[in-house]
Amino acid sequence: MPTESLWDEDLRAGNKALRTLPGALLLGSTGARLWADYVEPKPGFSGRFDFIHKVNIPLLYSVVTNRVKSFEPCRTEWFPSHLAMEYVGSRLSLTERKFITWDDCAVSCQIWTNLSGEDLVLKLETYGSSFTVRDGELLQGGFPIEHYSFDLTGIIAVSDPALLDELRLKPGESKELVICAALGIEGQDEPDRLKRRAAGYAKSAKTADDIVAAYRSEYQAWFDKAPTFESSDALLDKTWKYRWFLLRHNLADPRYGHLTYPLFYEGRSHKKSKRPFDKGGWEFSKLINLSVPLHLMDARWYHDPVYCEGALQNMKQGADETGMFCCLTVDTVMHSFANFSCWAAYKLYLVHQNRDVITELLPALKQQISSWKHVHGNENDQLMIEHKHTRTGKEYQPSYWYFHNYPKNPKDMSTYTHLKRVDRAVYHYLNALGVAKLCELCGDTDAEGYYKLADEIKRDIIAKMWDDETAYFYDLHYQTDEKALVKNIVGIYPGWAEMIDERFNGMIEHLFNDQEFHTNCPFPSVSADCPAYSKDGGWMGHFVKGRNGCVWDGPTWPYTNSIALDALAKESKRRNHEFDEAFAHYFREYSFLHFMQRDLNQPGLVEHYNSETGEPLSDEQEYNHSYYIDLLITHIAGLSVEADRILLDPLDIGLDYFTLDRIKAAGLNLRLTYRKPGTSAQSMHTNMCEEGYRLYVNGELKFSSNSLCRTELLLSDLSH
Repeated sequence: MPTESLWDEDLRAGNKALRTLPGALLLGSTGARLWADYVEPKPGFSGRFDFIHKVNIPLLYSVVTNRVKSFEPCRTEWFPSHLAMEYVGSRLSLTERKFITWDDCAVSCQIWTNLSGEDLVLKLETYGSSFTVRDGELLQGGFPIEHYSFDLTGIIAVSDPALLDELRLKPGESKELVICAALGIEGQDEPDRLKRRAAGYAKSAKTADDIVAAYRSEYQAWFDKAPTFESSDALLDKTWKYRWFLLRHNLADPRYGHLTYPLFYEGRSHKKSKRPFDKGGWEFSKLINLSVPLHLMDARWYHDPVYCEGALQNMKQGADETGMFCCLTVDTVMHSFANFSCWAAYKLYLVHQNRDVITELLPALKQQISSWKHVHGNENDQLMIEHKHTRTGKEYQPSYWYFHNYPKNPKDMSTYTHLKRVDRAVYHYLNALGVAKLCELCGDTDAEGYYKLADEIKRDIIAKMWDDETAYFYDLHYQTDEKALVKNIVGIYPGWAEMIDERFNGMIEHLFNDQEFHTNCPFPSVSADCPAYSKDGGWMGHFVKGRNGCVWDGPTWPYTNSIALDALAKESKRRNHEFDEAFAHYFREYSFLHFMQRDLNQPGLVEHYNSETGEPLSDEQEYNHSYYIDLLITHIAGLSVEADRILLDPLDIGLDYFTLDRIKAAGLNLRLTYRKPGTSAQSMHTNMCEEGYRLYVNGELKFSSNSLCRTELLLSDLSH
């Protein structure tokens, strides 16, 4: 099979458009700075386009004709790398393939055929007077951006200069056109450099087929540095590939202002406003420190750590006056969300072992611990106080209003109580533990102090937040330590952090309770028996943030599903794999969230879902605020990398076979295979593998067992 088909063909999705705007077609390919929120069914790039952040440019260029006003109905085929469109009418036919390259070129390859008895006239159209003809062969111009510190400059090149004035096709004549707009930052990207980029496509004399084929290979090259997974479950295989596409789609490299290093965005789709040149509403296309550790958990398995390390470097250089990691645009240091970035940095180090980078970052990671204590700490314990219900990323969780009996109007701040939050406390524990481990690995003498702090945080979480009677962890009143008896999904986070033992058996079982978290679309953000529970995101019968607003009082979120599943897997392993079958069910349900209508031919993940029906409640497609790849590697294939060893401990989720390959970790090339005894090799669509569970290191078999099992292998032994 040609390599270019591995991701592109397997994820092709036919007509892929916004739910809330059916004529708004999605484009999978994204540049380092340029991308499309959506494209309209027109030849060229008409729709909403962005550069670094939300810009809402309505038109880069389009080709207009005298023969038709609309190209609908048309047939479209979405690929990760490009969008194909075909229109056939009585007067003309058009086929187009369009994509955005990593170096910010919007390329359209078009084939026009005149089916009428009169001349077909084609002309290039741009936005107003943004571009003007230069030397009779290309367009030069750009867009002033009022709400950011940069303006855009650009060059548009065409394969046939007649298109800039009037290109005529005789009856029956066909014409192939290649158009490219290369965009950059005014004063930073030289016009001659942009001209070479644009002309490299439009003036190459290559056919459209050759241009598209070359770009598909270029696009696939990024995925060639990702591990591969194949199994007897088509749902898992497809979701695995889609999750790698999510990372590539949301990869950015602004190289400007506060974002001078590469990073992953939380999303590229627009929240709220799509008005031309308007940035109104929240945007996901920035560094959001809440989602950075989620990105790191998955992307740490990519062969090149530059994107993960880049996100940490951006946060280091953009820290606020307390030294706290914050959300960042190129121009603005924003607020800070609770997060576990220090722990994720430790997990990243275990895979890539880049000592120089982590030594450079360590002072900033240490500062997170002290700044949290300064801003959110208190004199009585090591638990963190959350003063704003939005700052753990779980706004409107009912525990904030528990002490006022869930008022009708949650925006009345007199009915709102600050809390010692379980999620922030657990993040604080993991961050302290991660810094301690990094200090130890780097020979830093502060390790002991951070280990002591982690133990104190763990002690206070268990002593104060745990309730024996209901077997659950709860948020606390920030002054009295009274428990807010609301089962938020974050109540299982101590299991995720592996700070519990047999005394806390009964906690994870809440996930299986039909009256609590075992809804038709698990897991709701708050237990279904909470008086404020709302499956579709309203508050006590009112949509306080609109129909698609983020309200954490019942809907299901991929964000917390990933952590809940991590906790469930760890609890299953702790209790002799008691919950492997339950994990299998919930992991498949989580996987189905990645496909519209549960159709594997329609990949698309959004922010949150109705916890009873599974209906997408938001329309921000390709939403990158959770992790999945790491769950599959660590719990299904069973691979964990520790400082001095490889740990194998897979869950048995009923697979007949799987192969996890192209893993690069701790300087080793790893391959894990499993074939259930008695499974016919002829039934396998993956590479041939022997029966049993096997680990290959640098091509050599280092461990084998007849069945899935737990074992530990020292890195010092494996490297010989």
